[in-house]
Amino acid sequence: MSRTSVPPRTARRLPIALFLGAAALTTLTAASAAGGLLGLRAQAFASATWDRAEDDFADLRDVGRDNIVRFWTRTTSSAKVARRARERSGFAPSVMSEAGSTGAFGIRTPVAGVDATPVLSSGGHVSANNSRPRVVNLPLPVPPIDKSSAAYTRFKGWVDSAVAGSRGYGFSAAEAALMYQLSPEAKYCTLAIQMVEEQVTAAESAIAGGGRPAVAGDSYLEVGPMIADVASTLTACAGSITSSQRTRWSAYAEQAVWNVWNYNSAQWGGRSHPWSGWSVTNPGNNYYYSFVEATMYWALATGNSTWFNFLRDNKLAALQTYFARLPGGGSSEGTGYGTSHMRLFSLYRIWRDATGMDLANANSHASDSIPYWIHATVPTMDRFAPIGDQARSSVPDIYDYHRRLVLEARSVATNPVVQNQATWWLNNISIARMGSGFNYRYDLLPVGATATVPTDLIYHARGTGHLFARTGWTRDAMWVAIVAGPYNESHAHQDQGSFTLFSGDWLAVTANIWSRSGINQGTDVHNLVRFARNGTVARQCESTTKASTLSVTPGSGGAFTADANLTPSFCNADAVTNWQRNFNFANRRLTVRDTFSITSGTTATFQVNVPVQPTLVNSREATAGRLRVRVLEPANATINSNFSSGKYVEDGARFRIDVQGGTTGYVVELSEI
Repeated sequence: MSRTSVPPRTARRLPIALFLGAAALTTLTAASAAGGLLGLRAQAFASATWDRAEDDFADLRDVGRDNIVRFWTRTTSSAKVARRARERSGFAPSVMSEAGSTGAFGIRTPVAGVDATPVLSSGGHVSANNSRPRVVNLPLPVPPIDKSSAAYTRFKGWVDSAVAGSRGYGFSAAEAALMYQLSPEAKYCTLAIQMVEEQVTAAESAIAGGGRPAVAGDSYLEVGPMIADVASTLTACAGSITSSQRTRWSAYAEQAVWNVWNYNSAQWGGRSHPWSGWSVTNPGNNYYYSFVEATMYWALATGNSTWFNFLRDNKLAALQTYFARLPGGGSSEGTGYGTSHMRLFSLYRIWRDATGMDLANANSHASDSIPYWIHATVPTMDRFAPIGDQARSSVPDIYDYHRRLVLEARSVATNPVVQNQATWWLNNISIARMGSGFNYRYDLLPVGATATVPTDLIYHARGTGHLFARTGWTRDAMWVAIVAGPYNESHAHQDQGSFTLFSGDWLAVTANIWSRSGINQGTDVHNLVRFARNGTVARQCESTTKASTLSVTPGSGGAFTADANLTPSFCNADAVTNWQRNFNFANRRLTVRDTFSITSGTTATFQVNVPVQPTLVNSREATAGRLRVRVLEPANATINSNFSSGKYVEDGARFRIDVQGGTTGYVVELSEI
């Protein structure tokens, strides 16, 4: 199966960050001459001026995101198209504004004398080794490997199958290059070189026909892994690559990286063709990691000091600033797209091993992400809290990506306590090893020998506003998750104030997990109060200036009380002028107390999405499987007996219990039968 063919269940998987190998490779020099498509630009800068037609969604980039979502979900069954339409029409990134002069590639370089090294959370700076950063090569991507281990045998078998002509889904040139480093047999470099040559030749063909190469597709989403293929092969297999190939490959890769950051003046084939620049300035977005990946691997493989300095002083510094604001770990994109941090932590590791700069421990985010994911995992160790868009699959099952994320986080952590907890988690989740061939290489990262069972039962990731609690660390424990914090990313949902309850299976959970697309973001699918004015549901809106807040008071045995101010989550005060929500969790019982103020014409409905058909016990009590829902206040509130069948999700998803009648608040108790 070709790399672009996507099996149905993996159609939404995130771009894969590819491991890079690195034996010594001297700095590439500009070619003395270059013919064919690349011409004089390759001669001067080892880059190209290739062009490509604008993305099919270019005419949508300035249209409101919600209108685009509605349009595309109405006219196509493709969830990816709907999601991309929403993304491409979202935030319009500003033109690059890094201070300083314009360098050889049209990129702003730092002002002389300004200390732009990343800032530590303690106020210090990450060492840049000296005033003129040393140019280094890509480090070997894994620690010393036991070649008698099952992980090595599986990975080698995966690569050997590709050498024999059977390339598995997602197989990459970087894997063949890595295998050559682990076992220097010519057949591995032969395959890696063949695959990169195929990529570059296809790009040249597209350019010659007036198009653009695949690397520019989907807002340069795959630029990281594709340029990683080129860089890793140039590095590991340098002695087998011809001068002509080096020139052509370098020009292609250089132009791709240049186009990412210079989106307004991007070129292919000498024809100016800008693209949207989606997320080039947003370190919290998964696209950003692909852009940084391409730039980092190319800078280290070629010894290009311009790209090196640009990364260090601008794009990596921006990562430091952003994640210093997310204590507790996790992602503001949620848990679906949050798995992209497996790539982020890999970038930290590559940069550390190449330069000595420890970006991962400049703030607590990377280390905190280990307990974050441990606590975000349900007690049965096979699923996780479904927060935000679900990228790979709408069903929140533990997958290879989660295993890789914790392996990567463990590899850059310096705290032995969290490293040992990571070892425990890795040994106990439902994925004991990578299940997909293209992930086998990540099992080469060490799991660790000492496992420590976590002791904390409550975890509040204050940066993301995600709270997790459980009654114990046995598989029969009850577990709860709550969202109340910033809502500032396009993959996040209108779920401020929502909760999830689990005991053996889902008791109450977002209906998004039963959808086809995994991108149902509205309040209808979450467990919160649904406010509607004159029939229109009040929307929660993304904001960088205001956020919901959550204060937590821990008790014993996983018990807690938490107070959420959710008023800031709304777009305006047309329907809701105040909403406070109190959670009390104790004795395997969750009691939710809502207090709100609403405007004339507004109704408030307490809603709980459940996986099975509910049964009405009486007007104030209902059951759904093993969940009991009881209305305690107000006296006139009742449970609607006309249980929704999930029509608010595009393909109908389970059921919802609605409590109605409250005008100033509700108190509802959820317990296990």
